[in-house]
Order: sequence, then structure tokens, then C-alpha cells
Amino acid sequence: MSEQTRGTASPPQIDSPGAQPVPQNVPGAAGSSVASGSVAARWAASGAGRNVGLVVALLLLCVIGAITGGEQFLSTSNLRINLELAATIGVISIGMTFVITGGGIDLSVGAIVALASVWCTTLATQQYAEDYGFMVMVLCAVLVGAGVGLVNGVLIAYGGIVPFIMTLAMLASARGLAELISDNRSQVVTVQSFRDVFRGDLLGVPVLVIMFAAVAVAGWFLLNRTTFGRRTIAVGGNPEAARLAGIDVKRHTMWLYVLLGALCGLAAVMITARTTTGVSTHGTLYELDAIAAVVIGGTLLSGGRGTIVGTVFGVLIFTVLANVFVINNLTSSSQAIARGAVIVVAVLLQARLARSSRAT
Repeated sequence: MSEQTRGTASPPQIDSPGAQPVPQNVPGAAGSSVASGSVAARWAASGAGRNVGLVVALLLLCVIGAITGGEQFLSTSNLRINLELAATIGVISIGMTFVITGGGIDLSVGAIVALASVWCTTLATQQYAEDYGFMVMVLCAVLVGAGVGLVNGVLIAYGGIVPFIMTLAMLASARGLAELISDNRSQVVTVQSFRDVFRGDLLGVPVLVIMFAAVAVAGWFLLNRTTFGRRTIAVGGNPEAARLAGIDVKRHTMWLYVLLGALCGLAAVMITARTTTGVSTHGTLYELDAIAAVVIGGTLLSGGRGTIVGTVFGVLIFTVLANVFVINNLTSSSQAIARGAVIVVAVLLQARLARSSRAT
């Protein structure tokens, strides 16, 4: 599958029509010694092998849920709730896939969601929405998210601040600003057209799920079929080689954070529609969920390889896992421990597959 590509030490020809950064040390690359390696190891390390593993894990969780939860797990209402929950965190995870593939990280996504949600539900914004249509609220949330992403991107790319530190600081600042704007109160959505559109169905499918599907398809196309995607992979794989290839690494890094911020704004619209409120506690721990889904999906934390399909499966796996825990009345502490353990296992598995790939 062309979705997984690794940056190389030599400058890739990113801007050549149809050009792909062809690595010399991954399975399937010309001139590699992979032909002499283990077929099983190569298949396990490939995109197809990882995706099959994710599908098997998801099916096993569904079987466990059906056995332990019975009709409650299999009910239509439970399926709808799970899909809508997955849709919100899934939109953020798609953006996080781009940032991590580009060699960065963003710990402020949950706080950006809270800030965008609060801002698009202020009395002033809702009054504008009553006068000019619900898209005012959508644009407000997306622009707030993109604006915060721009601040992150500029200070990381041009200010030289480490992404972990910058986004950690933004996490605190954005959450604090959200509390200040809302005065720590829930702001109820009164715009009926907003509620009708985003809480409704289209051809029997919840609108929020359709939004997630559209973002996932667009994200896949952007990462795998455009120059922007190839540059993202090149920047994450080897920034110096990307610079020598003519890529403005700083500017590209900045746009990755803007993209993630805008998607956080869209996720704020979705969670606001689902709960019909804007509140500063929205998005709590979303950064953990998004990073976990991306890592489980197979995107390298060190950058240079990303997979949108894997991220979608990662989101579904974590959503079903959380649902199984809730149905069986396990505590939130147990969920957090399990989530952390899954992340550690995924990272260890990534490291093992990478060693196997290099060895073959």
C-alpha cells in the first residue's frame, strides 16, 4: 500500500510530477535486500499486515463486547453513540496523523476543542448565527482552531520552541481562556438550525459520522496523492534532506499545525452539536486519545510514516474498548490504565517491526 513511506537520507525529488520519495531501506524498495528476508516479517511490517492486525483486534473487541454486554452492546442506540463518539475524536486524529508524520506532536488539541466550542457558543456568536445562519458558528469554531494552530506552528517552526513544550503551554493557556470566556458555565446552544443539522441523519447515517468519513477520505487523499502529503512524509523522515530538496521545512511545519487546529475547530462543532452546549471542559484528555489512535494505527511517533486508514481503525478500537469498559462497569481509572498499556504495547510493536524491516 502506498500509504506508508519512509523518508531517506538523500534529498527526495518531491516536486517532480508523480515523484515519490523512494527509500532504500524499506520492504519493496528497489535495491533493498528484502528478497532474502523472512516473508512473514515483511508481511507483518507492511501496511496490509498492520491493517489486518487492526481488523482482527477490532473484531475481537466486538466479540468480547457482545459476550459481556449482550443486547446492550449490540443495540442500535449503543452503535450510534459509539460512532458519534468515534467521529469527534476521529477528526482530531486525522489532523494528528499529519503532525506526527511530519515529525511533530500536539498536546493542546483538547484545549483547542474547548476554546473553539466556548467561542462558537457565546451569546454574540449565537446571535449572529440567528441572523445569518448556523454556518457562522461553524466558521467561528474552525477559525479559532486554525488561529490557535497558527500560533503553535509559528512558535514551533520559526521560534524554535520544542513542540512538546509549546503545545503543553498552549494546553494550559487555551483551557484557561476557555474558562475565562465562559465564566466556567455551560453555554447552551439556542440556534435550532444548528441543532437540527448536526444532530440529524442523512440517508439513515448520523451527520457527524458522515463528517468523519469525509475528513478521513480527504485526509487520505491529501497524504497519499498530493505534493503536500509527500512533503509531510519527507519533512518527518529527514528534515535536512527535505530542505536540500527545496522544501521550506519551517513553513510546511507551520501549515501542519494550522491544519490540525482547524480540524480541532471542526471537532468542537461536532461535540457542541452532540451535547448542545459549549463548556470549557470539552475535549479533556482528547490529546491522549488522538495520539493513542494514531500510534495504534501504525504512524511512527518519530515521523516519516503515516497511515490514515490505520488511524481510523485505531479510533474505532479505542472507542469500542472504552464502550466495553463502560458496559461492564469498570472504573475510569481502569480505562486509563488499559489505554496506557495499549499505547506501550503499540510502541514496542512498532519498534520490533522496524527492527525486523531493517534486518530483512
